[in-house]
Amino acid sequence: MTNTELPIDVETEVRAAEERARPHLLTTPVVPSVGLTVEIGSPVVLKCDNLQHTGSFKARGALSKVLALSSGELERGIITASTGNHGAAVAHAARIVGAEALVVVPDNANPSKLAMIERLGARLHVHGSDSVETEAAARELAEERGMAYISPYNDPRIIGGQGTLGLELLEQVDSLAAVYVAVGGGGLASGVAGIIKSLSPSTRVIGCSPAASAVMYHSLEAGEILDLPSEPTLSDGTAGGVEPGAITFDILARVLDDFVTVEEDDIRQAFLDLIEMEHMLVEGSAAMAYAAARAHAVGVEGTTTVILCGGNVGTDKLREILDA
Repeated sequence: MTNTELPIDVETEVRAAEERARPHLLTTPVVPSVGLTVEIGSPVVLKCDNLQHTGSFKARGALSKVLALSSGELERGIITASTGNHGAAVAHAARIVGAEALVVVPDNANPSKLAMIERLGARLHVHGSDSVETEAAARELAEERGMAYISPYNDPRIIGGQGTLGLELLEQVDSLAAVYVAVGGGGLASGVAGIIKSLSPSTRVIGCSPAASAVMYHSLEAGEILDLPSEPTLSDGTAGGVEPGAITFDILARVLDDFVTVEEDDIRQAFLDLIEMEHMLVEGSAAMAYAAARAHAVGVEGTTTVILCGGNVGTDKLREILDA
């Protein structure tokens, strides 16, 4: 696989994003996974982007995109659609460049994530109950008001920004055999898998989604983007549909080595084990990737990495999981 076979040159986008955004990013740590290393029988590490600015990997893509906007675009303001983490990341990036930000959110978005978006200075606009609906509404508002639209995943500069995590990982982990990465719209997985397969082709990259909302998984199986309903899931950061025409679909079809879906009980158990064994407080999408590696990574020779993509879990959600 080469970058010329992809809809965008992922390596070029990642390296450009690294140059733009690095002064504003944290190099997040890689730490050994006590629990999974014992269970799987080979080394497992956790890439802790739950410790990135705004509490998730989304800061990478948002900074990459916003820092590439012209002064005229910034003056007119920026708009995005988000279930929470991307909106917070865009609000953070907008504050750095001094631009106004509007975030369109679904009516079922995590309240703690919405509060964070507002704390970071962005305004909220509620529309729809699914990510595809909110994205369509945000694009319409962007056109009406002349604002720059910041896609959560369907943009080369967003994908490039998320791929900076993959660059870090290749520098931090020797003998990187496998990487487990959460997939919703596919921006993180496209960037991480794209750069890793370009620079370390032997490393396997495995996408992970909750079985309750695995639109990208089913779309890849079908060979086309599907319009499917999503059930409630603890992995709310990956929930919802995939935008028609998303470039992430064609990238993931070429760069993912495998795909795992995870049941809700397994996500819940992983969430608890991350607290008790790994001393990590994460959100559902990170616990979901941990659960996927637990079920799938047996027999790996070399080091397996689980990407902890976010840590923004509210107290209500935490109480719900602990009580269950």
